[in-house]
Amino acid sequence: MASCFLEVGRREIGCSFPRASSRRISGSEHIVMRMTQYGKLRGHDGCVNTVSFNPAGDLLVSGSDDTNIILWDWLAKTKRLVYPSGHQENVFHARVMPFTDDNTIVTVAADGQVRVGRLKEDGEATTKLVGEHDSRVHKMAIEPGSPYIFYSCGEDGLVQHFDLRSDSATKLFTCYSFLNDRRRVRLNSIAIDPQNPYYFSIGGSDEYVRLYDMRRFHLDDSRNINQPVDTFCPKHLIKGGKVHITGIAYSYAREILVSYNDELVYLFQNNMGLGPNPVAVQQEFFDTLDQPQAYSGHRNYRTVKGVSFFGPNDEYVVSGSDCGNVFIWRKKGGELMRMMNGDKSVVNCIEPHPHFPFMATSGIDKTVKLWTPAAKKLMSLPKNAKEIIASNERGREVDASRAEVTLSSDVIMHVLRLHRRQSELHRENEPAAGDFASDDDEAFYIGFGNAERDQGENSDPRECIVT
Repeated sequence: MASCFLEVGRREIGCSFPRASSRRISGSEHIVMRMTQYGKLRGHDGCVNTVSFNPAGDLLVSGSDDTNIILWDWLAKTKRLVYPSGHQENVFHARVMPFTDDNTIVTVAADGQVRVGRLKEDGEATTKLVGEHDSRVHKMAIEPGSPYIFYSCGEDGLVQHFDLRSDSATKLFTCYSFLNDRRRVRLNSIAIDPQNPYYFSIGGSDEYVRLYDMRRFHLDDSRNINQPVDTFCPKHLIKGGKVHITGIAYSYAREILVSYNDELVYLFQNNMGLGPNPVAVQQEFFDTLDQPQAYSGHRNYRTVKGVSFFGPNDEYVVSGSDCGNVFIWRKKGGELMRMMNGDKSVVNCIEPHPHFPFMATSGIDKTVKLWTPAAKKLMSLPKNAKEIIASNERGREVDASRAEVTLSSDVIMHVLRLHRRQSELHRENEPAAGDFASDDDEAFYIGFGNAERDQGENSDPRECIVT
């Protein structure tokens, strides 16, 4: 705290410019150690999948499984406007376009639609479909300072470019695996370099962050349309095939922050790239490659989680976790600074305020949590922090060992024959108890018990994953 008082004193006697002084105070470690919950915003009737501040920071927009969009006066903890998004399924991302007087909100959702909401002076809102994907769309990226241009990426692997002055979207490219040019990469995240908006990065169902240069698409060279200018991945995950990316963020120093599913968060410097084709890189190059800074302790398994920087100079890294906590690390060195309980189940979204040391978070709960540095005393890690971190690590190890169990084609064919035999017996309405018992025994030994007996009649078959 002494450093904060010293900075205030320097400002009072004219030895520090107001803006520089404010940034140093806002990035102080003592500010982080006083972060506490300011309040909750209640209004959604489902999981809150997205929260974001408007450019001025006085309003907050949220979207939910209930398909509604809510515009909040977050300081007063009141709703400014509620309107139906027009989406048919869960809203995954909602953003206020800059320089539009907060009257234009773009949204994407599980129905694959990209929509634009226009807010009227009478308090009403209209929405318009401006683009579509063939599968769920998790994220958009708005070109810094532009009231018109943004990008979307979807689980169909497609990246689209939108200009609201145009009547249609531009389909830039579909992302394919480096190892199999017929396998699409299901995209979860897209982010634009704030220092050079020509560059954007995407991440999804493999281990590689792909960096693209928008100027290439202006050249209309179809040979390079799906060719990134650079790729990034920690050395130990290269060609592993067991992880995927859920979140990407840029710092103002052009660092790339990446969150991996059931792995860690990593910080890449822009000189850590593997080149446009990482599978062609020689081992000698890997041996000289620096390892990115890692951030650990949390768990990112159950949902598609974002990741973010925090502080006026991106001094900290922030992520949600399956344990329901908000994790804050010091960017330099990776030290865990805070664990704040942010959800009864899972924290998915972290949204720092654009100008001050505040943040909003959301997750499985139906509420948005607001955080400010208002605690009367410095807060430390919770007493059970080691137990929570150990539990997260154990869960990661257990699921990693399960992922290593692979089934041969013979076993898979045998399971399919068992399933077909049971289906035929069911259609004939003459179940043979002996056959079913035998099938259950065989299925048990290869890891498939009787679904009805083990999980109940309402079990979801999508929960059974064969890798």
